[in-house]
Amino acid sequence: MRLEPIANPGLARRLAPPALAIAGSFLVASLLALIAGGNPFAVFGAILKGAAGSKFALLETLNRATPLIFTGLAVAVAFRARLWNIGAEAQLYAGAVVTVMLGTGALPWPSLPLLVVIGVAAMLAGALLLLIPALLKTRFGVDEVVTTLLFNFIFLLFVSYLLEGPLKDPMGMGWPKSARLIPEARLPRIIDGLRLHWGFVLALISALVLWVINTRTTLGFEMRAVGQNAEAARFAGIPVTRVILKTALLSGGLAALAGFSEVAGLKGSLTLDLSPGYGYTGIVVAMLALLHPLGVVVAALFVAAIFVGADAMSRALGVPSYLADIMLASALLMMVLAILLSKFRVVRD
Repeated sequence: MRLEPIANPGLARRLAPPALAIAGSFLVASLLALIAGGNPFAVFGAILKGAAGSKFALLETLNRATPLIFTGLAVAVAFRARLWNIGAEAQLYAGAVVTVMLGTGALPWPSLPLLVVIGVAAMLAGALLLLIPALLKTRFGVDEVVTTLLFNFIFLLFVSYLLEGPLKDPMGMGWPKSARLIPEARLPRIIDGLRLHWGFVLALISALVLWVINTRTTLGFEMRAVGQNAEAARFAGIPVTRVILKTALLSGGLAALAGFSEVAGLKGSLTLDLSPGYGYTGIVVAMLALLHPLGVVVAALFVAAIFVGADAMSRALGVPSYLADIMLASALLMMVLAILLSKFRVVRD
């Protein structure tokens, strides 16, 4: 038996992978729910109710989806150009650090210009953080999977040092956290009294802008060409190294916006547990979306709904909330397999 490439896969074959991956993950979760002593229908009903059964639950799902959209977009744009960015977690924290440095009173400006400056500065921090592995890849052939992954641990240790030293809140009762942002540096709430903030709108705009870049600009064409075949792209006159570096800057900047939105829109200060793994979960979001920017929004909402709903389900039915992690892990594995089978057919020699 061997794998034979499919020349022109139809629309149904291209759309089948995410549907099959999600269906397979629900099947795995159903079996585990039975083992845990729960009724699968009751479990999934409780997850749905916990994620969208009330106004508060729905807005919390949108809130949880906001950083996932940013990190999913960061991973999607990088993977499309075959730049394997596994360091979105570090870039998220880079954006968060810059947000705290500029948003705690360093710039006593009005709210709108201050937020714009902080957001741009956060993007620059994340972009420069990914530029280092990109330069190592293009100049010395260093595997960016290793460097970006290691940057996650290195930068988190750096954040720990900052929170125990230069950025530590003197009024924080000894806890390792930063001072709170001034009111002018906070993203306003979309709905008064609820936690959903304008970072969610910024995430939607970012997805739309990235879709335009991918489909309507020369850079988008160059990124696709480099991702499909770098040698052929170089032979056609595309500056491959320059395209990879531009992709790194764009990807790192998008991931840093997740840290900016979490600190300026939700938390108000920086702590070591700011992200429960949004950078890594962004890989799952991007793969479920087939690296499509608008699909990232849908995938992020799905993932956020699973996490938010699983917490409510666990409290209501006593089934462990780790079921959500297993669903996403199985969805990613099945997605990889489904993508393979959408591009190749198994033939018998």
